[in-house]
Amino acid sequence: MKELLIITIGAALVNNVVLNQFLGLCPFLGVSKKSETAAGMSGAVIFVMTIASAFTSIIYKYILVKTSLEYMQTIVFILVIAALVQVVELFLKKFSPSLYESLGVYLPLITTNCAVLGVALINAQKDYGILTSIVSGLATAIGFTLAILIMAGIRERIEFNDIPESVQGSPIVLITAGLMAIAFAGFAGLV
Repeated sequence: MKELLIITIGAALVNNVVLNQFLGLCPFLGVSKKSETAAGMSGAVIFVMTIASAFTSIIYKYILVKTSLEYMQTIVFILVIAALVQVVELFLKKFSPSLYESLGVYLPLITTNCAVLGVALINAQKDYGILTSIVSGLATAIGFTLAILIMAGIRERIEFNDIPESVQGSPIVLITAGLMAIAFAGFAGLV
């Protein structure tokens, strides 16, 4: 239990996938303009990353390792993630068309979101068991959610501030992301 708590805190705060490992920056920067779309993307990433961690762990341990096909892990993991994203896409298209439209191109990009693939590869590299992989995937997704929701809240407030023209748009977003990464570095002593 103690190990799972350490993995949870480490994945969500200390080694935040976006602000420490710099994975998943495309949806982090692209979808964080509004809190609603950031929350929708977060839900999709939590689902895909957690389920993908479970499936990839099972496939890696019981198929790839047993058949000495570990070198195929990246291709297999991408296929699993792509299938899960298709399920999410079909679900959102059917039950929440407005969220589906607002996520736009970023929803299919979860397939190539290096954060989702990264957590699956890290779980395999660290030889995590199935439960540990699920906890790691969920905690990493929660860390992604924290980062994108905080960024969305800040970006909504930035719209109403008087910002010099030279840093409006992408520069102020990148400065904000850098400051957030510094803030999250303060969690380094927790684990």
